[in-house]
Amino acid sequence: MTEADPAEQPLDVLLKLLDIEPLEETLFRGLSPDTSVQRVFGGQVAGQALVAAGRTVDRARRVHSLHAYFLHAGDPAVPLIYAVDVTRNTRTMSTRRVTATQHGRAVFVLTASFMSPEEGPEHQDPMPAAPDPETLPTFAERFAPIAEKFPQRRRMPRPIDLRYVDDPPFLAALKGETAPRSADSQVWLRAAGTLPDDPLLHVCVLAYASDMTLLDSVLAPHGIDWTGGAAFIASLDHAMWFHGDFRADEWLLYDQHSPWAGNARGLARGSIYTQDGRRVCDVVQEGLVRRRRQG
Repeated sequence: MTEADPAEQPLDVLLKLLDIEPLEETLFRGLSPDTSVQRVFGGQVAGQALVAAGRTVDRARRVHSLHAYFLHAGDPAVPLIYAVDVTRNTRTMSTRRVTATQHGRAVFVLTASFMSPEEGPEHQDPMPAAPDPETLPTFAERFAPIAEKFPQRRRMPRPIDLRYVDDPPFLAALKGETAPRSADSQVWLRAAGTLPDDPLLHVCVLAYASDMTLLDSVLAPHGIDWTGGAAFIASLDHAMWFHGDFRADEWLLYDQHSPWAGNARGLARGSIYTQDGRRVCDVVQEGLVRRRRQG
């Protein structure tokens, strides 16, 4: 667990988290921020595991996909140990499997594939329409009218600048808006500051951010407010495909949709675009969504 410095910027804290400690050539240790949460944020584990994988691969090769499973809740008070299995090295591709352990058991597994840049055919669906991010309220501005309903940690600055196009479902529920809504949601996001030029770091920051809002599209049709403890939400698995280079400290549109929910689970998928319309990533996630029993 890292010690919080009140003068430290949230993005600096995130960069420290992603700068995991090498123990051996394929073994790393990652810490969690000093917070009062009961479990480690899934995006943090995914980002740290991807850093571990990337540090065992030729830096000329770029991440093109990852597939991950969240097995158990991580304990923020205990370091995470990341063991990297060198699964494949070919002329153009490398595959790594990373297992994160705590308390003697695996809590997270990730498989990531890296590939050297090559020429090939190109096409993409067009970027959907969305308001300019600079015209949208900041996270703090959008939440200001009901700030007193949130624990202090919900009002703390975040390492990711999020600009929701519409109120997220839990905020709408807090405002008393419980009518079913579309299973679509959009958010602009970027790192809350300037990042170094390392391409792997930008991918890892996006992996961290991609877990922050994707399940919103699952909750929206049901008016679920999970902030008061009435529901339990958790990521089960997460997959990402990276299509091209981008900067995670420049605006990216996260266009999200949930095609299905049932059996206490919900499926969500998202596409991520640069401001000039390039599709740089696709994401799919399944989450656990349980209403807590009263009494």
